[in-house]
Amino acid sequence: MNAVGIVAEYNPFHLGHAYHIAKTRRLLGEERGVVCVMSGSWVQRGECAITDKWTRTAMALKGGADLVLELPLPWAISSAEGFARGAVAVLKATGVVDTLSFGSESGDLEGLKILAAALDSGEYREILRGELDKGLAFADARQRAATELMGNRGGLLRGPNDSLGVEYLRAAGGEVGVAVVPRRGVNHDGNTPEDGYASASYLRKGLRSGEDVSQWLGEKGSKALEKGELARMEHIERAMLSRLRQMREEDFAILPDSGEAEGLPTRLMKAAGRAESLEEFYHLAKTRRYAHARIRRLALWAFLGLAVEDRSALGPAYLRVLGMNSRGKQLLRAMKERSILPILTKTAHIKELGMEAQSLFALECRGTDLFGLCFDKIRPCGMDYTTGPVIL
Repeated sequence: MNAVGIVAEYNPFHLGHAYHIAKTRRLLGEERGVVCVMSGSWVQRGECAITDKWTRTAMALKGGADLVLELPLPWAISSAEGFARGAVAVLKATGVVDTLSFGSESGDLEGLKILAAALDSGEYREILRGELDKGLAFADARQRAATELMGNRGGLLRGPNDSLGVEYLRAAGGEVGVAVVPRRGVNHDGNTPEDGYASASYLRKGLRSGEDVSQWLGEKGSKALEKGELARMEHIERAMLSRLRQMREEDFAILPDSGEAEGLPTRLMKAAGRAESLEEFYHLAKTRRYAHARIRRLALWAFLGLAVEDRSALGPAYLRVLGMNSRGKQLLRAMKERSILPILTKTAHIKELGMEAQSLFALECRGTDLFGLCFDKIRPCGMDYTTGPVIL
């Protein structure tokens, strides 16, 4: 059995995600399995996930996914390029995924492919360096360089889904097919629901403030989420500030995307010394060049004790199963014959793998242990060892 792959955070899983899966099946065949690569405890915006990865896995399985694999921590909290490369590497390694499906504001797959190819050209890199030298944030410099090189087509990078889709295409490198599903309803970070859909950011805000947002989660998603507590960054704010205040310039410099050449570690250290809250740290450290999201990720990398070498250039060292249904079990059997990476269904088996895989899993465990501090009732360490895959 071959499958289509989807990369997601499902933070939380909502009706828009269910639509994406259903539309993908209609496009590519109802018989196709759906393999999702999902972030674990921490997400790309530099924050804790709304709830634990097993609750979100259950929501995804009830919403149409067949098999959920974990995107390892060093890639889950990376920039768009690192996030995409890690996720696509997981999908390629399964041996069963022959097509990648992602949401798109434009629906212009050919335009996105042309743009992805242009972004790998020497001419683009030269223009990009010139824009970065002007002190622009990377996203702005990327947009301007792409527009200078590609004209109106560069405007596709303005859509967050299209922008991430370009990174998926670059990472796929033509080795897997690609399908796009035009996004429906509200924008990526929309503040109000539209046409029966609500953005994940709107839902997170509503959930954490106690509002009833079940109509946009769907009945199955709401029931799954009821079983999982909500995680909040407020619970670890002092712990993060404590860690940041202990950091020296050289400690900030070894973080990924640290901006060492531009003097960002010095700015981060000064901000850590002055800030009385995380939001103030983000505000003091950000500049036109260094966007809020990048500063949040740097702070999270520091808190989790990660360094740039933890994100291997070779990609993830194993495939970890977070959950499956009956069709997912069939896919897993096929993966065991075709996968180019070891598959973890029982975490105790990590001891049978090489040191690179063991080190990566140790980072994942540490991330989950620290995530346990984000709940009203602190969770114990070791949940990555004591919690098995979700089976529906």
